[in-house]
Amino acid sequence: MPDIHHIPLRTNAGQLTDLSSFDSKVLLVVNVASKCGLTPQYEGLQKLYERKRDEGLEIIAFPANNFKGQEPGTNEEIRAFCETQYGVTFPLFSKISVAGDDQHPLYGALTEAQPYSTGEGPMRQRLTERGVQVNPAPGVLWNFEKFLIGRDGVVLERFSPDVTADDARLTTAIDRALATSK
Repeated sequence: MPDIHHIPLRTNAGQLTDLSSFDSKVLLVVNVASKCGLTPQYEGLQKLYERKRDEGLEIIAFPANNFKGQEPGTNEEIRAFCETQYGVTFPLFSKISVAGDDQHPLYGALTEAQPYSTGEGPMRQRLTERGVQVNPAPGVLWNFEKFLIGRDGVVLERFSPDVTADDARLTTAIDRALATSK
């Protein structure tokens, strides 16, 4: 599996980069969308970021349009929406694909490292009951799925889209990861 810190990425402004500048940080990687029923999670993610950033947490957001076209905007429109509607200050990257034949290599590495997510059952069932064809594991289920990466770059855990930023399962895992020094 490739070192996730060195997979090529683009910032929301289009600059080529990677995650190496976040080396020694705990990362929460989230695929996001602006027109999803889960979009209000931006608010909780921003609050979590404000509480835990000084301890070494970075929330990294990747807009994706993989699920029912719920992220149709340009990178500029997405950034403006996040800043004005939710006051987002955590890093936003360029829109990527998190599932399917054109899945970005970062998400290939994340799903390979953690094929199953905590809390997945209820969300998968709700989507299926609504007639939504969902990706089988290890594919990303929906918008706002979360991957927790330790300071050493190891993918520690994966959380279902409906596990919110204040969910004890997520906050406990983040606190555990932050307590571990590199």
